[in-house]
Amino acid sequence: MKNNIKELRSAKKISQQQLADALLVSRQTVNAIETGKFDPSLTLTIKITRFFKKNLEDIFKMEDK
Repeated sequence: MKNNIKELRSAKKISQQQLADALLVSRQTVNAIETGKFDPSLTLTIKITRFFKKNLEDIFKMEDK
């Protein structure tokens, strides 16, 4: 699944660690999500959408297969 978390995080001028702290996950988890190596759980996805105050579709995009 594609996402634009890195762009949203950069726009807020926060580091991966700051986002990780806000979401109660590790910096490595944030990095893995940003690079597409890990799809977040539903609970984490909801935390991300609430943190950025965006709709799910504004953050995550399904890849065409």
